[in-house]
Amino acid sequence: MGTQLKRIAFHTMGCKLNYAETGTISRDFISHGFEKVGFREKADIYVVNTCSVTENADREARKLIRQAKRRNPESLVAVIGCYAQLKPQEISSIPGVNIVLGHSQKFNLLQHLANLETTAAPTVFQDDINQVDSFKPSYSAGERTRAYLKIQDGCDYSCSYCTIPLARGKSRNNSILNTLKTARELAGTGTREIVLTGVNIGDFGQGNEENFFQLIQELDKLEQIDRIRISSIEPNLITDDIIEFCAGSRKFMPHFHLPLQSGSDEMLALMSRRYNRQLYTDRILKIKEILPAACIGCDVIVGFPGETRKHFLETYSFLNELDISYLHVFTYSERSGTKAPSFGGLVPGEERAERSKMLHILSTKKRHAFQEKFIGKKRQVLFESLINGELRGHTDNYIQVQVKDDSASINSILPVILDSNSDFGMIGSLTAESF
Repeated sequence: MGTQLKRIAFHTMGCKLNYAETGTISRDFISHGFEKVGFREKADIYVVNTCSVTENADREARKLIRQAKRRNPESLVAVIGCYAQLKPQEISSIPGVNIVLGHSQKFNLLQHLANLETTAAPTVFQDDINQVDSFKPSYSAGERTRAYLKIQDGCDYSCSYCTIPLARGKSRNNSILNTLKTARELAGTGTREIVLTGVNIGDFGQGNEENFFQLIQELDKLEQIDRIRISSIEPNLITDDIIEFCAGSRKFMPHFHLPLQSGSDEMLALMSRRYNRQLYTDRILKIKEILPAACIGCDVIVGFPGETRKHFLETYSFLNELDISYLHVFTYSERSGTKAPSFGGLVPGEERAERSKMLHILSTKKRHAFQEKFIGKKRQVLFESLINGELRGHTDNYIQVQVKDDSASINSILPVILDSNSDFGMIGSLTAESF
């Protein structure tokens, strides 16, 4: 790769963890004199950080690769991430791809590109994920208001539908001391809010001398950071201690995301999940008991093999009755290397689509009902963007707010009266009243 190649563009797919890792990789290039540009701009190098949770994610990655090559036929295209780890040869066969890096190699992208022959056949660097035990600290950059901090990677669980352990390997993390070092570095960038991310963050420490509860106690002492959010955490790993600590903290926000996947105990067993309906219910009740204003989101999968109409309606009824705030709905997608495709009881595509639509409607209903409780109430909002003269941001309990006032500045935290619901989230107005 010649030194004249200086413009680089990144596109990140999937989870917050990918965004944290892209941020660290991009800073490496910038520190070596590269100019970071938008993915839709003409660049010398395009990097696609892929997801592979569903077949749709794989398809989207292939489309992005083709688009990049059309923007600049002379560019180099590098593909990293979960899809690159799981199906490197499939990716290398896509016209225009120059290099494919598995998870253990993606942070060495700069070095690999330096040695790349542009006229050579696509190069693949992929190690056995089961042999990977290193942890690379990462955080997203460039979004001053909120940043994603990677605290954990990999997963020791074996859910029957999930490829993540195959793509990212075993659960691992840095020490609390080193995690705090990275968090302080991130705090020095002017970020007001940190989101803790990983594959299975509640498994931090893997049952050894350190654990997730100890980590958040130390992170709570961080200076320069006003807000900390816990991203998705398994229901069986969010303990009373964690919930009670967050309730008493001024930094940890009243916002939790607990994946459910199904409201049927029979389906949960088939999915190899480590909890049942009762445990999930208990976690929701505990959160709402001591944090009644908390926003609670959940993930749910529709169309899992063997999911009958009865199972689905059991899930729908369970979710309808739970005091949750929104849903992330995923349509089941068969993934090679997982157990679920062998179960039988395949759900037709049109039935999966209908069930997904029903839960998306339920999610909208849940979100509006949650927000309705705060009409006329005052919440602190971290403003993140200014669009057409409107400030936009999130409350502490994760309600999206737009204020028709541009007198405040982005990256400020100000009290706002929540006036009404909207399709966007809620409409509010700035107030001089303090809390």
